[in-house]
Amino acid sequence: MVELLFVVCLGSSPAMCEERSLLYQDISPMTCVMGAQPALAEWVAGHPKWTVARWSCRPFRKGEHEI
Repeated sequence: MVELLFVVCLGSSPAMCEERSLLYQDISPMTCVMGAQPALAEWVAGHPKWTVARWSCRPFRKGEHEI
């Protein structure tokens, strides 16, 4: 399982940020990297008050969230 881990910040209050993630099964970390921008654009389209500050792809490790 691969995790697309990203930090989003509220557009009206850029200091207010949260970690979010999307999980993928049966893909490689490289496939995650190549598909990250469209996936993040889709997420932002559904959450217009938020902007993506940073992101990374990595093997999923339950209970570990840190960029």
